[in-house]
Amino acid sequence: MVIGVSPDPAEALRKFREKLNLPFVLLSDPEHVVLDQYGAWGEKKMYGKSYMGVIRSHVVIDAQGRILDVQGKVSPEDSVRLAVEVVTR
Repeated sequence: MVIGVSPDPAEALRKFREKLNLPFVLLSDPEHVVLDQYGAWGEKKMYGKSYMGVIRSHVVIDAQGRILDVQGKVSPEDSVRLAVEVVTR
């Protein structure tokens, strides 16, 4: 199962999921509780300015709840490839 976590409101995520016909769950985390716990919320920099935001990451968790892989600052394309490599080992 794939679950995405975002600080965006649930309604915005629902519309986004429907618009792109995404085959996975998107969870709203406006208070950054889950994002903080997984190290996916933090300082970012763009054009010399610092701001807080989502650090694109992935975490692969097995059926027993064990964390098998964590990748931070990963592109969507690399995330999929890396996750597939982990679960097909």
